[in-house]
Amino acid sequence: MLYEYLVISGYFFLIVGIGFAFKKMAKNSTSDYFRGGGRMLWWMVGSTAFMAQFSAWTFTGAAGKAFTDGFSVSLVFFANTFSYFCGWAYFSHRFRQMRVDTPTEAIKRRFGHQNELFFSWALIIFSLINAGVWLNALGVFASAFYNADISLTIIATGLAVIFVSVLSGAWGVVASDFVQTLVVAVVSVACAIVALVKVGGPVELFTNFPSGFLIGPDLNYGLILFGSFVFFLVKQLITIMNLNDSFRFLNAKDSESARKAALLAMVLMGVGSIVWFIPPWASAILYPDAAMAYSGLGNKASDAVYLVFTKNAMPVGTIGLLMAGLFAASMSSMDSALNKNAGIFIRSIYQPLIAKYGKEVNDKRLLKLSRLVSFISGLLVILVALFFRSLQELSLFELMMRVSTMIQVPLLVPLIFGLFIKKTPQWAPWATVALGLFISWFIANIFTPEVFAGLVGIEELTRRETVDIGLILTIAAHLFITAAFFCMTALFYKEECDAHRFETERFFADIETPVIADSEQDEYDRQQRYKLGSMVVFMGIGVIFMALIPNPLWGRFMFIMCSLVILALGMLLKNSATKKLA
Repeated sequence: MLYEYLVISGYFFLIVGIGFAFKKMAKNSTSDYFRGGGRMLWWMVGSTAFMAQFSAWTFTGAAGKAFTDGFSVSLVFFANTFSYFCGWAYFSHRFRQMRVDTPTEAIKRRFGHQNELFFSWALIIFSLINAGVWLNALGVFASAFYNADISLTIIATGLAVIFVSVLSGAWGVVASDFVQTLVVAVVSVACAIVALVKVGGPVELFTNFPSGFLIGPDLNYGLILFGSFVFFLVKQLITIMNLNDSFRFLNAKDSESARKAALLAMVLMGVGSIVWFIPPWASAILYPDAAMAYSGLGNKASDAVYLVFTKNAMPVGTIGLLMAGLFAASMSSMDSALNKNAGIFIRSIYQPLIAKYGKEVNDKRLLKLSRLVSFISGLLVILVALFFRSLQELSLFELMMRVSTMIQVPLLVPLIFGLFIKKTPQWAPWATVALGLFISWFIANIFTPEVFAGLVGIEELTRRETVDIGLILTIAAHLFITAAFFCMTALFYKEECDAHRFETERFFADIETPVIADSEQDEYDRQQRYKLGSMVVFMGIGVIFMALIPNPLWGRFMFIMCSLVILALGMLLKNSATKKLA
């Protein structure tokens, strides 16, 4: 265990170093703090877009689902891949061209101040809930590793995330996301290769999976799996490509960089959709009783399957890298949420409020207040995670899906359809959200999966079928009722009553007008390459020292190969910073 603790400690020192390295770049203005002044390179933006859809839940709740149900969990992540493809084809550059610092400023430009205020509070509350789910997932895994109390783990990890977010804002968040992407890639690929070797190859993995690899157990109707995939495509498109989640592309230095970022996220997500789950799939064959190792986690016992695999199959020290990857994933999702919340509160709630009373606050003062808001948001996330820790009856997969489909989808429906339906009355967005939340309640309590099964002649549902049908019904209802309602509000639109119509027209004109980087961008590019290159080199040196850990020869060789890849990338970045940039 000593080596594992040393690896994790080294990782945390690296993250703290990133925070200090990029602190100066967030000193100038709130725009720098919220979105890096819109000057970030495409590969930094692409990595943060990728990591925004990736958290410890992937290695816990999703891995537990893969362990029990096989291939079906990948469908959720293929839907993410499809969403980023749509981002490359249509959304990402238009988001950058909105010419705003925060997503709620874009909502103001599209829908007006009243809707800006409504969505500001709604999105802040939801992001606290969502980040609480991510932190809770990390707490489950980390507590199993440390044999420590989940609540204590949640608090300690949450405080580390607060530090990075408060210190350096968007620059530190995005820079750490890039390094964390490397950590996740190293851990995932190494574990996947070892898993395939131990199980005998991909063919053996497919044929020997105990419950049917493609469909899995407790699913008597293949149409349910097909329906889940189709509606997940819709759900993930709504929850990734909308005005709120546009924040990840607001950082890009120009329109073309935003498109490249979406393309990078698409590729990473597509590859990861398979690579991440090879170890839990293999564990179902190699360690069929893996869930029993952590039976104290209750219904979440299978969520620790990645830890079981790493302990049994990987060389000493890998668990430390895995924990670093989990911290990386959750910290990425959380610090992005904290940074975004600070931007939303300052720009869309605080500044309009003080302006209403004829007061002004300079940007330096607002920057200090932004850090305070990030700190308070982090404490609230910790409290939410502690609450979710008490919900022992739900697996992490079910918890994430319920929060996402019942709350997130109705909240975001007007924020994606509003990009296509231009003429809607001022009440349309908030009325759509209200209807959507009612629809979620109705599906959960009245038109339940059991009621639906009775209508179509199914006598009894398994637990898995109940969960999957519930998700299908909820997403379908929001698509055919909630989204349809928003579109139909155009019938009630009256141009002469719309005082906001001129700003709406300017908004749609701007999103079709490319953003081109200015002459000062070269120096920002150089700093990003040099600072990140240095951090990646430090990480590579740390990994090469892991080859000194007492391990079989193949284990030492694995660490050497991982470090060489990381070092090569770091040196390329540093060298490119010293050359004249095109």
